[in-house]
Amino acid sequence: MSESELPPNPTPSTSQRAQLPESGLDRREVIRQMIERREKDASWHSGRTFSLVYHASDEHTQFLKEAFCLFFSENALNPSAFASLKQFENEVVSIAAGLLGGDAETTGTMTSGGTESIFLCVKTYRDRARSMAGGARTAPAAEPEIILPVTAHPAFDKAAHSLGVKLVHVPVDANFRADLEAVRAAINPRTILIVGSAPAYPQGVIDPIAELAAIAAEKGLGMHVDACLGGFLLPFLRELGQPIPPFDFKVPGVTSMSADLHKYGFAAKGASTVLYRSAELRKHQFYARSTWPGGLWGSTTLAGTRPGGPIAAAWAALMALGRDGYLRLARTILATTQAFQSGIQAIPGLRLLGQPDMSVFAFTSDGPDIFAIADAMEGRGWHVDRQHLPHSIHLMITPAHATIVEPYLNDLRECVAHVSAHPELAAEGNAAAYGMLTRLPPGEATEEFVDGFILQHMDQLYR
Repeated sequence: MSESELPPNPTPSTSQRAQLPESGLDRREVIRQMIERREKDASWHSGRTFSLVYHASDEHTQFLKEAFCLFFSENALNPSAFASLKQFENEVVSIAAGLLGGDAETTGTMTSGGTESIFLCVKTYRDRARSMAGGARTAPAAEPEIILPVTAHPAFDKAAHSLGVKLVHVPVDANFRADLEAVRAAINPRTILIVGSAPAYPQGVIDPIAELAAIAAEKGLGMHVDACLGGFLLPFLRELGQPIPPFDFKVPGVTSMSADLHKYGFAAKGASTVLYRSAELRKHQFYARSTWPGGLWGSTTLAGTRPGGPIAAAWAALMALGRDGYLRLARTILATTQAFQSGIQAIPGLRLLGQPDMSVFAFTSDGPDIFAIADAMEGRGWHVDRQHLPHSIHLMITPAHATIVEPYLNDLRECVAHVSAHPELAAEGNAAAYGMLTRLPPGEATEEFVDGFILQHMDQLYR
């Protein structure tokens, strides 16, 4: 299962309900069982998956484990109890802000991942709107609206659903970047924030951040850049001479950003950052209660208990890799990405979607069915991420993929040829299921149907 889609045809579990052992098992036996179960997982270490895991090297991973375990039991809930974690977090935030064009006033916090960073972003601007209304839940605070392109991460939808905020999705242009005129047209008195991605996950393109930020500044709105995916790679690609468009705090009008360390920062999961141009904005992220019998209570993020391991390991990753290390990884990622893209475009009928700005991209087919090609690739042991709107196969490149470029391209060429010779494969297997779901006519009932299918799948999956 990828970061962007769910497999079809959920199969109900037939296993018995798990039981607590009457007596504890030998610890070696427990570990043996865990290793045995892991054998059935996606083969990320061999480079046969293209999402979920960002692997720099075995040596680096072992180092992260050591750093993580040093703070295995510590809890960042109370920074006065574990001053080391507070220092790690402050330095990680400071480094992230520096990489992303911030100045001495730029601040933020670490979070458990991109979803929490985005959730906190939505909360911050909602509460800021309430504060500007004098605490009264009147327009725009009564039903605040956020404008974002349809390619923005669904974590914004999840946050808005939970926080009582309305999202206004705008279309993208032919290059899959936010449509600026549609953004302007969507602004109204309830608008509190505009969102752009750097890059958007589906096609790996950066929205026109400078233009979006100019609109936001003109209208007195917040401007958030979701750089969860690119925040710790784009600065180094730019340093290597890549034509990366403006996307960070150097752009006037950008008021906040999110950037994941456990992606291209090559830190341990889960570690992300949410950054603000000023502490005045960040204060709306925090929560406090003074009337609890348990004492004065304050929380900086969504979590109460905050594991110390991810915070410590994120700091350790930044210190151990340094600028030289991140540049070295960026060179490998860039070369590998270019090799994949050139090889894919050399296969007749296949083409990239848009003009990707970094190592995340999608390709589709103008000939044989792309989902049937995906089925064929899965039959050869590749873990394929499928997308729709439009139909495509998605790749996310890390250093782990440097050694498997030719094996992947060879299999892809053969699979394209096989599906071309057997067009009936489009009506079989997962290709048929995906085709059915993604070709349903547009409309609210259809969206409800497909959403219901996803919810049913998750219910079955976790039984």
